[in-house]
Amino acid sequence: MKEFRIPMTHRPGELTHVAGSLARHDVNVKAVAAVAIGNQVVLHLIASDHGEARTALEEARIRFDEAEVVPVLIADKAGELEDVSSKLGSAGINIEAIYMTGRVDDMVELALAVDNVAKAKKIFE
Repeated sequence: MKEFRIPMTHRPGELTHVAGSLARHDVNVKAVAAVAIGNQVVLHLIASDHGEARTALEEARIRFDEAEVVPVLIADKAGELEDVSSKLGSAGINIEAIYMTGRVDDMVELALAVDNVAKAKKIFE
């Protein structure tokens, strides 16, 4: 699973520019997370069609990076996030971002952006 990391200035209309570019290419957003720190924002986005999303962002001249994220399915109960973060921490893996990508019944799917994807994948196989 791949995500786009889109740096933006924290001002009105920035997200509209990104979302509009994707919409014009019929790209659906499967998951999104963003945090503003000062006047900067980093948008993490998983698209329904990664290739078409890349084209849309390039055509709109929107800066982005692409990174693989690790999907992890956990039970929707207390302590599960602690378990995930503990496993990563014990393995010396740093979490760059974490966000929910879906929910089915009593399960939650997370996307983990980490500094060592291969190692994290082995932990959660």
